[in-house]
Amino acid sequence: MSTCIGRIALLFTASLTLFGCKKKVNEFYDPPVNPDPPVYQQLQTKGKFTQFLSLIDKAGYKQTLNTAGYWTIFAPTDSAFQTDAEFTAFLQSKGISSVSAIDSVTAQSIIQYLLVFNAFNKDRLDDYQSNLGWINNSAFKRRTAYYTGFYNDTTAAGQAVVSIASNRNNQSIATAGTPYYVSSDNNNKYIPFFTSDFLANNGLSSSDYTQFYPATPFSGFNVANAKVTEQNIAAENGVIHVIDHVVTPLASLDQFLRSKPQYSEFRSLFEKYMVLFIQNADATHRYQVLTGQNKDVLVKVYSSLLSYSPNNENFLKLQDNDGQKDGWSMIVPQNDSLLKYLNTVLLENYPSINSLPLNIIADFLNSHMWQTSLWPSKFTNTMNSLVEPAHIDFQSNVIEKKILSNGIFYGSNKVNEPNVFASVYGKAYLNPKFSLMTRLLDNDLKSVITNPNAKYTVFMMPDAVLRAQGYDYNSTINLFTFNGIGHDSNRLNLLRVLNSSVVETPNGELDALGTPGFSGTGAVASFGGEVIKYNGNQIISAGTADRNLTVTIDSVKTAKNGRVIYLNGLLYFTNLQIGNHIQALGTPASSEYNLFWNYLRRSAVYDSVLFTILGTSAGSFYTVFAPNNNAIRQAITDGLLPGTPATPNFNPSLGSDKLLVANFILYHVVDKTTIIADRKAVGFFPTLLRSAAGDPYTINIQYPGNVFEVSDQNNIRKAHLLNGVTNQTSSNQLSNRAVIHLLDNYLKRP
Repeated sequence: MSTCIGRIALLFTASLTLFGCKKKVNEFYDPPVNPDPPVYQQLQTKGKFTQFLSLIDKAGYKQTLNTAGYWTIFAPTDSAFQTDAEFTAFLQSKGISSVSAIDSVTAQSIIQYLLVFNAFNKDRLDDYQSNLGWINNSAFKRRTAYYTGFYNDTTAAGQAVVSIASNRNNQSIATAGTPYYVSSDNNNKYIPFFTSDFLANNGLSSSDYTQFYPATPFSGFNVANAKVTEQNIAAENGVIHVIDHVVTPLASLDQFLRSKPQYSEFRSLFEKYMVLFIQNADATHRYQVLTGQNKDVLVKVYSSLLSYSPNNENFLKLQDNDGQKDGWSMIVPQNDSLLKYLNTVLLENYPSINSLPLNIIADFLNSHMWQTSLWPSKFTNTMNSLVEPAHIDFQSNVIEKKILSNGIFYGSNKVNEPNVFASVYGKAYLNPKFSLMTRLLDNDLKSVITNPNAKYTVFMMPDAVLRAQGYDYNSTINLFTFNGIGHDSNRLNLLRVLNSSVVETPNGELDALGTPGFSGTGAVASFGGEVIKYNGNQIISAGTADRNLTVTIDSVKTAKNGRVIYLNGLLYFTNLQIGNHIQALGTPASSEYNLFWNYLRRSAVYDSVLFTILGTSAGSFYTVFAPNNNAIRQAITDGLLPGTPATPNFNPSLGSDKLLVANFILYHVVDKTTIIADRKAVGFFPTLLRSAAGDPYTINIQYPGNVFEVSDQNNIRKAHLLNGVTNQTSSNQLSNRAVIHLLDNYLKRP
């Protein structure tokens, strides 16, 4: 103890110049010049602590508190013992009728829990001892001399074991790094206290205290459910704070759940699927020395899939004392609410909990776990381990509130349903038939489509359909495969298919798939630009059109943030280029694309081998506005294309005429954007045509009278789509990351 205190003293001395402590270090760590009597004598002299002194004697702490040491002690008066209903209930729970009947072990637990290491006046008690120095008014707990140690537990298989709690979070049980158990750490419990300065500094109010202790008014300095009636009584070996209730050792979250049968179903998810009992040689040796019994001791270890270990009293342990300023929090649903949710949501597509993937169980538990203090006044905006706020109502759903030794506990009459289950993402995640799609969504889109504040339509891709097309996943090599061959290109191809399957629909744009229409897809900016069409409950992508495939809707389900549509096929992307599709559209002599195609295919900006237009590149998105035949003839008349309306010159010999054609084509291709008539793309957009300085010339999209209208940069000519969905010579033709429209006019370049 003295060595530990000495190290702390040196640490604080070194940090004074950085943090401006309230008092000099020697006032806290050096013995006073004219010492007051030690703690035990002070309590004797005051004459109102006879019951408490009797427990100190019985616990074997008389000498400790009468001589050396440096403690903060919270001392209940005799009247506290006589009138404290909670203390009476504590005794009854242990089969004890009165204070005089308390055994030495129980007495020791009470005394140790009211003893805090080091001596703190009230104004220092709520300051956090960081690694770099004091941080004022940031602490509401202190480590006590009490710890649980060895105890009897039962494994999920029903085996009785001697156990000890893990005292670290289990981030890496089997690998290097922070271990799950440190034998030199006793996992000491913390005692909570509340001061006006702490509440004010942390944006809290007295109601954050009284929500947990409704029978105790907040006095400005409270310890758990007790008011401090006298403070800062100096002693040779510490400081005494007098309290009006007997504060008994608080349970950890793990211990509290063990004692509450109404939450047993929730606890069983931990015990069956997230807990291991691991034999530990150091703990076993210590137990055998202390007891003389030849038994193995097993550490109760929580899975690293969880955000924290509910039996760890040490908080994050990123700093030695970070448990002073924060702790865990947990919302736990009652058995009936939990069972209903399990049966209707988690087990909708699984026969039993045993068949659920562990990550689903972990996500469910983590959605009820906060890696910080969840205060009542901050209930709606404090993020849990899944980075989501609470999805239950504090007033109507919280039925029990407790501050425990290592965190805050809320009992609830409702499951805190996470977005990963309630969103459109959950329809894949919670269905084993969509494991490949779930894996793909996890690559890029999970955080997007679990957002409850946005609406999406998701076309589901079942494993059976993907596998029928040759796709699968090999967990051994951690790669998607195609026809058994693993390569990352398979993942990229599937992500592109997936992109056509995820559509942001804030206004229910895909709620009427039985009528003709079209929609831009892509839920994130890096993917946005693919376009699909639909008609008669058939969904058409560029790739399905190329393959002459019919993809139809099997069923539809509604989620919290949109709709999920189950298809009987994949929304393939095309491997053809924009030029291939314009060629198919424009080759027939009767086609309205014919003149545009003939100028394009002979122009200097077209590669007839690669079927690409100069300025386009793989991976980017484009919109081609092709003037119809009459508009092309008008452009010829106006001198913007060579030839005559009756005899267009598709292959001019003059360089100036070639430049006319090239500029005309490039000005009708929008760069980096696909535009459809969905009122989302409005304003000026760059084309492939550049000025001498390299700046793009633009076109302007507007909706006067709710009609799609495109005009040139100088607003000289306006054009409209010659629209249609199924007509193969109309607008909204799908291509490779592009859409092709037919205009009733041409656009005059600047």
